Amino acid sequence: MQSTPKSLRLQIGFFGRRNVGKSSLINAITQQQVSIVSDQPGTTTDPSEKAMELLPLGPVLFIDTAGMDDEGELGQLRRQRSDSILERVDLGILVIEANSWGPFEEDLLEKLQKRDVPILVVVNKIDLNAPSEDFIQKTESRGCKVIGCSATTNRSVADVRVALLNIAPASHFETKHLVSDLVEPGQMVLLVVPIDSQAPKGRLILPQVMTIRDLLDNGSIPLVCQLDYITTTLNNLQQPPAMVITDSQAFNEVSKKIPDTIPMTSFSILMARHQGDLSELIEGADSISKLKAGDSILMAEACSHHPTGEDIGRVKIPALLSKFADSQLNFVHTSGRDFPNDLSPYSLVVHCGNCTGNRREMLNRIYRCKEAGVPITNYGLTIAYSLGIFERALRPFGRL
Repeated sequence: MQSTPKSLRLQIGFFGRRNVGKSSLINAITQQQVSIVSDQPGTTTDPSEKAMELLPLGPVLFIDTAGMDDEGELGQLRRQRSDSILERVDLGILVIEANSWGPFEEDLLEKLQKRDVPILVVVNKIDLNAPSEDFIQKTESRGCKVIGCSATTNRSVADVRVALLNIAPASHFETKHLVSDLVEPGQMVLLVVPIDSQAPKGRLILPQVMTIRDLLDNGSIPLVCQLDYITTTLNNLQQPPAMVITDSQAFNEVSKKIPDTIPMTSFSILMARHQGDLSELIEGADSISKLKAGDSILMAEACSHHPTGEDIGRVKIPALLSKFADSQLNFVHTSGRDFPNDLSPYSLVVHCGNCTGNRREMLNRIYRCKEAGVPITNYGLTIAYSLGIFERALRPFGRL
């Protein structure tokens, strides 16, 4: 069994000025030495993460960030790294000292509220100086819960844990379906899983594992085969599967082997719905027909894997789009957290399934594209559109 991936954990970011005790607070909450603690301002440089189980919230990811008042050229780079964390956190913990609220805190509060992130203001070091009732009332009137604690003495740290539970978004406690809401218990689903150079040896990639688990939890029956054995598998079944799910790269071959009467889609399109906003990504795919010579396309990947010679984002999709548009297109590639702030140079953003990122981060990226007037879609939708099987790939969901 593998531990819960980051993408499925509630991500909790700790923000604040240098030396307010963010790292000490994380250590106190987790009861572990997660972050280095020092009286020297600026001890935390790059964001550090700690995955753990925090009952009753379940799997969470604590993210410690550098101080938002970090100085100098290097400090600016650290602040930019901390700012990028704002895009993906599900909860924001704003750590302050009593009587220290100022422009930095206002800026952080505004950024978190703009992203509809629930905020907990933790006034640390109350063993030295406690917050006033007036401050607590004014801050809570702005929609932020305020808790005073002392990370060094462990005073009221338990209250912080309780507050995290109380402000956690309700959606975190809802059951998230990947595919199980599309099929009935007892129905069989055929999963076509190509085994190639991009598949990790000895295991399946994360979207495939997630799909199998979701079907099993639903009481459905996942049946897995390779591309070359589709016909043999179908012939051995007494009745056709309720659905076929394939790797997007095999869409063309699979669509030719699967009767049109059997619903078919891809792991990537399932991830588009699970991790983002499928309607917006479908709308973005519709803009592929408008591509023209010289257009720049951003190929965005959430993970930072080492690309192979036939990499889907760097080779296969660019080739498909260029052929579809019958034009020379320009492709720019980003990976990991390096999603550009300025999206104006691009006519289209094509994003991966985001299996290693979380839904909030993906929704933030979709929102930023929408604000910039740049359409965004994902790998699976792009491949289906370019191959002329777009409507068929969306049939299991209805045309949203």
